[in-house]
Amino acid sequence: MTAWRGFLWTILAGVLGAASPVLAHPLDPALLEIQESPTGALEVLWRWPLSRTGDSPLKVVLPDACRSLSEPSLTQTGARVTQRWRAQCGAGGLAGQGIGVAGLGERQTDALLRLHLADGRLIQTVLRADAPALTIPERSGRFDVPRDYLELGFEHILSGSDHLLFVLGLVLLVRGWRRLVWTVTAFTAGHSVTLALAVLGVVALPPGPIEVLIALTILILAAELAGGGRETWIQRFPWAMAFTFGLLHGLGFAGALAEVGVPGDAAALALFGFNLGIELGQLLCVAAILAVRAGLRRIPLRWPDAVARLPAYVIGSLAVFWVAERTVAML
Repeated sequence: MTAWRGFLWTILAGVLGAASPVLAHPLDPALLEIQESPTGALEVLWRWPLSRTGDSPLKVVLPDACRSLSEPSLTQTGARVTQRWRAQCGAGGLAGQGIGVAGLGERQTDALLRLHLADGRLIQTVLRADAPALTIPERSGRFDVPRDYLELGFEHILSGSDHLLFVLGLVLLVRGWRRLVWTVTAFTAGHSVTLALAVLGVVALPPGPIEVLIALTILILAAELAGGGRETWIQRFPWAMAFTFGLLHGLGFAGALAEVGVPGDAAALALFGFNLGIELGQLLCVAAILAVRAGLRRIPLRWPDAVARLPAYVIGSLAVFWVAERTVAML
C-alpha cells in the first residue's frame, strides 16, 4: 500500500468516523398505514421513532373532509410510539384525495405510507421532506413498490457508516481489480441470501447479537489491515471472508427492513427493490473510492509510511466502540 493510498483512506475513514455512532443503522422512518372500508371509514395506524420526537413533531395530514370517530390510543414499544384511531372521510373514498405527514423536513426523516383501499388496491410510497404528501391515484403503477423500496435500500447503505466502513475495508484489503470484483460480488451474494431468508420468514434471529457480530466483522477486517503484510487465510481467500461476513450483514439489513415492513402481496418486489438499492449504493461507494484513488496517484507527493496504517486504527476504534455500545444495549 503506497503512502498516498494510506493518506486517502485516512481521510475517507475520518469522514465516515465523524458521523455519530447512532447513525450506524439510520433507516428508521415513520409508518402511516390506513385501512379504508367501503363506507369511507378509516382505520389509521401511525407509528414514529421516539428519537424523532421533539420541538417539531410529525403530524398526520388527512383530507379536509375526514373527521375523527374515536380518540387516539397511544402505546410505546421500545423506541417507537404507535397511535391508532378511526376516522370517517365520506362515501366518496380516498381516490383523488391528498394524504401526507407534516414535519418531515424539520425532523430529517421519511415516512412510509401504506394505503389499503376499499377497492382492494394497496398503495405504498415513501413520503419525504421534498414530497411530504401523496395524491392518491385512481390506479397504482406496477413498479411503485420496487421503486420505493429501492430508494429505501439506497439511502440505508449510503447512510450506514458501519456497512460503508466494511466496504471501505474490502477495497483497502484486496489488491487487483479482478480479486476486488470477486470479493465485492461474494459480499453481495452473502447478504442477499440472508436478507431474502429473513424477510421471507425462513430465518428469525434476535437483532441484538446480530448487530454485535456485524461490528465484530469490521473489527476483524481492521485487524487484517493492520497486520503488516503477513498472509492469513483472509488474505488468501478474501471472497470467502466477504461471503461469510456478508451473511451477517444481510441479517442486519433485514432488521432495518423489518422496521419498515413489506407488503404481503408484493414482498418479492419489495425485497428485490430494497436489495437492488443496497447494491447500487455499495457500487457507488466503491466507484467513488477507486476514482479518488486514481486521481491521487497522479499527484507527485509522498507521505510517511506510517500514514498507511491509520485507516486500520480508525476503523478498528469505531468497531470496538460499536461492539461495546451494542453489547451494553443488548444486555
